[in-house]
Amino acid sequence: MAHETDSYKKNLLHRLKIIRGHLDKVLLMVEEDLYCIDILQQSKAVRSALREAEQKILENHLRHCVSDALRSNTEVETKIDEIIKVFKVSK
Repeated sequence: MAHETDSYKKNLLHRLKIIRGHLDKVLLMVEEDLYCIDILQQSKAVRSALREAEQKILENHLRHCVSDALRSNTEVETKIDEIIKVFKVSK
């Protein structure tokens, strides 16, 4: 992750560690045969938190990596192709 600030990186790592904790909770709930709806709710919370983390990573990428490519007029198509590839839905 190029161009990240210390606070951005620290915040992102904090978010990801929280997500890991929630995912560990889902695993434990499955191991303990807890109520399926409770597991699904916890799983949805993990997905939502991951989407938020991905949004932050994308914002950072656009503001720094893509912005730098546009300013220097280098690798612009590569950066666009990378973003498209990441968000392309598999068939």
